[in-house]
Amino acid sequence: MSSYGKSSQKLWGILRRKERWSLSWRGRLIVTSVGLVTAYLVFLNVHPFLAVTHRVNANILVVEGWMQRYAIRKGAEEFKAGSYERIFTTGGPENGGGGYINDYQTSASAGADGLKKSGIPDDLVQMVPSRVIGRDRTYSSAVALRDWLHEHNMPVHSINVLTEDAHARRTRLLYQKAFGKSVVVGIISVSNPDYNPRHWWRYSDGVREVIGESIAYVYARFFFYPSKSSHERTAVGTSQDNTNQ
Repeated sequence: MSSYGKSSQKLWGILRRKERWSLSWRGRLIVTSVGLVTAYLVFLNVHPFLAVTHRVNANILVVEGWMQRYAIRKGAEEFKAGSYERIFTTGGPENGGGGYINDYQTSASAGADGLKKSGIPDDLVQMVPSRVIGRDRTYSSAVALRDWLHEHNMPVHSINVLTEDAHARRTRLLYQKAFGKSVVVGIISVSNPDYNPRHWWRYSDGVREVIGESIAYVYARFFFYPSKSSHERTAVGTSQDNTNQ
């Protein structure tokens, strides 16, 4: 009869010895090998996962204004090549400005100027600045755009957002959180020319971007819970005032 599961006691039951299973050296070798293979596959595929491109059928293109000039130019090329009717730029106060001063000292304004210099007609470019600086800037930019569209009575069913490299998947997630399920959000990633995305770990820029965006995406995906926008707060306040009257 097997002794597995049996236990012995000493010192009036204070100490107990019980048989248990544990990994043998073969088991530890298999577990370690599986872990290493998994880590290797994640390592190879993390950049393509983050720098996703998935266009949807949309007549509105959104360009994040904080991007470098090469990405703004790609935004102009995307607009000209697609069937878009309007192009919007988003972004908050520029870095180093000490906070919000006015709409023309924001990334949205800088992005709009870059698009116009790249040949996009002025009347097709609309900047939608955010006044938020610091944390949750991408989400705040998405909320500012959503509220602007609502305030100008522009119903939207789908948009494409153009952003830089590994920032893409997080951008799509945060814009989807801001716009909700009623709007389909497509995403376009512009590759960073400063490093080869297939060998990102060989470049300091690639390491910083991929590791930083990996951490930021995990935070946005599992720990970020958006607060109500100013429009939603106003709507709730109006509803409560009407109820109290």
